[in-house]
Amino acid sequence: MVAAGEPMKKKPKQNLLNPNWVQLQQKLKLNNKSSRTYKEEDTPKSILGKRKESPNDESNDSQIDPLIPVNDDSSLTDAVAIDCEMVGVGQGNKSALGRVTMVNKWGNVLYDEFVRPVERVVDFRTKISGIRPRDLKKAIDFWTAQKKVAELMKGRILVGHALQNDLKALLLSHPKKDIRDTSEYQPFLKSGCRRALRHLAAEILGAKIQSGEHCPIQDARAAMLLYQRNRKEWERSLRDQFRLKKKQNKRKNKKKPKNEDTSNANHAIIES
Repeated sequence: MVAAGEPMKKKPKQNLLNPNWVQLQQKLKLNNKSSRTYKEEDTPKSILGKRKESPNDESNDSQIDPLIPVNDDSSLTDAVAIDCEMVGVGQGNKSALGRVTMVNKWGNVLYDEFVRPVERVVDFRTKISGIRPRDLKKAIDFWTAQKKVAELMKGRILVGHALQNDLKALLLSHPKKDIRDTSEYQPFLKSGCRRALRHLAAEILGAKIQSGEHCPIQDARAAMLLYQRNRKEWERSLRDQFRLKKKQNKRKNKKKPKNEDTSNANHAIIES
């Protein structure tokens, strides 16, 4: 009730909103609330936001390692690759076999064993060889490893890098005609000098190896892949060399009888 003498207060007029406008406001409020429920991890870390990646962009993680075998065929093939890691014996400056690895032409492992040298190890050369004392505690003996390697490479093309070092450590030999050494292949030389396997792998295969401790599996695979990618040209050059030597030998054989005839004639004259 209003007291006598007091003026009546006018009620403010309420603005009547269009029902459609009310619905629109409610929708906008709901949208604002839902848009603010994003997680912190969804916010861009940079003012510029994330750069849109094109289909051609490839991260390092997505690049395929060329040394990974394309299949799981571990059969013994016509060509095998070998790599050995050495340890120090004697005064430490003498090398002895500490690990030997062989792969087939696909790069799948045929044989991979730590080897206990005949002499006492004084330097494990871990920074390069990757071999530690615990690895040789249950290692096989040298003669067992030697016999197995000889069986695997017999009658086959032997691929590797600086193979003379591996064969020397194994006290084995192999026919020269069946050796494919990536350190001696002419197109791989630079100014007539041999190149490190890691440089050949990086330049020709696009593979990174020997950045720390050496992995003989990777090294054997790298040598095999270098050979396989150049196999046709490599074998052709060897055939050409063989033909050339054959011709040279024929020429030498033709010259020998003439010299023998003249020497016999001179001998007859002296006797008469």
